[in-house]
Amino acid sequence: MPTPPSSPIPDFLYGTAWKEDRTPALTELALRMGFRGVDTANQRRHYFEAGVGQGLAAAYRTGLVTRDDLFLQTKFTYQPGQDHRLPFDPAAVLSVQVAQSIANSLEHLGTDHVDSYVLHGPSSNHDWTDADAEAWEAMRKERDGGRTRLLGVSNVSLRHLRQMSAARAELPAFVQNRCYARLGWDRTVRAFCQEHKIIYQGFSLLTANQEVLHHPLIASLAACANGTPAQVVFSFAHAIGILPLTGTSDAEHMKQDLASRDLTLPAEAVQAIESLAG
Repeated sequence: MPTPPSSPIPDFLYGTAWKEDRTPALTELALRMGFRGVDTANQRRHYFEAGVGQGLAAAYRTGLVTRDDLFLQTKFTYQPGQDHRLPFDPAAVLSVQVAQSIANSLEHLGTDHVDSYVLHGPSSNHDWTDADAEAWEAMRKERDGGRTRLLGVSNVSLRHLRQMSAARAELPAFVQNRCYARLGWDRTVRAFCQEHKIIYQGFSLLTANQEVLHHPLIASLAACANGTPAQVVFSFAHAIGILPLTGTSDAEHMKQDLASRDLTLPAEAVQAIESLAG
């Protein structure tokens, strides 16, 4: 199968978790507000992936965007991370589960390929296991077959990534982690990503860091820039090499979040925010 056309990697992703029946309308709204990257997962427990596809279809029908304008990212989630609404046969071997899950995702999203296919967390919180190696190899075959352009892993530790590297596994194009200021904005994982030219995607930048949003430093920077604390955090994320996700359901916040790309923080401000973690 030929390599899918190359959609540019956007500098912001719209996250579609936990939106349930609002998923189609919010996906379309995000595209209308200017997002061109959409993150989802074939995990009905937390995502309504078919609803994302409905939102995309509505945007295509009105001529708002075409498939080639978009960067679509979805995930393979192991059975323990799922509820009873499984996108694969639980009795099948992992390689078949991966193939069934991505086929189901492509049907949901109305496309013949996604731009990024992500392993939605290793099977163990501690180690990169044989199961992970099997799933990863199956994902590589899906990539080589043209059903995704790029591969990623999410919810990983530095230990997972080092073990992947030690096993001579192909390293991911993306790492997607929840990003806590109190943990140095995932500094050690970001450093690994920078060393290996992996793009780091950060999620829960706002919800996981409420104390930062209310910090006097952030308030002061927001006031100086005539912006919002959320815009300061997203601008900071871009400055330190994080590709941010936002899952806001508010149209004004969508516009504000995207506008954070035009807010440039002084180097000393970036350093000060990074050191808020202590």
